[in-house]
Amino acid sequence: MDSTTREHLERQQYRVIGESGAVKLCHWMRQKLIYSRPCYKEEFYGIQSHRCLQMTPAVNVCNFRCLFCWRYHGMTGFDGSRYPEPEELLERCVEEQRLLVSGFKGDERCDSHLWEEARDPNQVAISLSGEPTLYPELGEFISLCKRKGMTTFLVTNGSVPKALAELSTMPTQLYVTVAAPNKDLFERLCVPQFPRAWDNLMETLRLLPSLGTRTVIRHTLVNDWNLGWESEYARIDGIALPDFIEPKGYVFVGDSRTRMTIDDMPSHASVREFSGRLAGLLGVEVLREREDSRVVLLGKRNAKLRVRD
Repeated sequence: MDSTTREHLERQQYRVIGESGAVKLCHWMRQKLIYSRPCYKEEFYGIQSHRCLQMTPAVNVCNFRCLFCWRYHGMTGFDGSRYPEPEELLERCVEEQRLLVSGFKGDERCDSHLWEEARDPNQVAISLSGEPTLYPELGEFISLCKRKGMTTFLVTNGSVPKALAELSTMPTQLYVTVAAPNKDLFERLCVPQFPRAWDNLMETLRLLPSLGTRTVIRHTLVNDWNLGWESEYARIDGIALPDFIEPKGYVFVGDSRTRMTIDDMPSHASVREFSGRLAGLLGVEVLREREDSRVVLLGKRNAKLRVRD
């Protein structure tokens, strides 16, 4: 990792591990510890927001430059990166998480019991930045988390189907972001850095039903870009046959503010209308929604939502 990238990440409160690993407190960690207000994934899937370790094995390694992404796009120097070993990566992430939450202990608003639990994460969100399927020991890392009693949510852009097909251990829940209904819009909005990215994404979606784990398709929706097109999204979702679908509105935060405007952020009402139309086409239902996160959860009636039941 080059020094400019490292300095930029550290200014944004990332704790960098080796050349490519990183951990950073989620916004919802503070909300849970101070206000007992959980993230939508706690309400939807039963994870504990304050015990969630938001991390990545590939913080500066991504093969897309999505316009809506809140992450920093100026990363260079990752060719030939030395990736941390799974044991080092997890151990250091937990250590850094404990340091990051230590400051909450002195806040009189912080629930002391939740703070103690926050120092012992039991859920790993492999999603912070970069594309995690480019990490060569991803399956081993997920296996290590599993052995330690931790659930894992892996978020991928679907660009490396071979990596998913060859995972030695599947995550508890696998997210694939599908942010466009067709190839042309995909290439303009997600800005892939290699040819055949759309074909790879379609291959990933065809692969999903065979992976034997919970799967979620996330549609990140941006005003005047990809909001609408329900019939096209329904066709794509019909290929993947996910357990759940999360239409989620783009939020004007982070480095995305250099590429988009606040008008690109859809209202929750718009996301809800899109979700209702998509649900009707797919024969599924609106199971949950969270207005402050501009997200709706679609799935079959009586679907098992909680990952720890």
